[in-house]
Amino acid sequence: MRMTLTTTLVLQAIAHGRRYGLEIAEATGYPTGTVYPALRRLEQAAYLHSAWEREADAVRDARPQRRYYEITPAGASALARALEAVRALGALRPSPKGAR
Repeated sequence: MRMTLTTTLVLQAIAHGRRYGLEIAEATGYPTGTVYPALRRLEQAAYLHSAWEREADAVRDARPQRRYYEITPAGASALARALEAVRALGALRPSPKGAR
């Protein structure tokens, strides 16, 4: 799977403890229409595992059921590689004009 900035940030949010769609959207700043397709792609690539919460928990809290996501070992490896690539790009930034 090709890791884009979007998928990298979604994986990073999950790695930092964000567990469900809206929480991940808030952490990344992306709209849910971007986050949910990325979550599906990441799960299809086996970088994530998901499970629905118990219906009783959602009913008790008077809200819709949440699907909770967890990063897999393959996802953690992919995230590490993607973050390294982002860091490498940052090192390639040109210096400000006039700087040597």
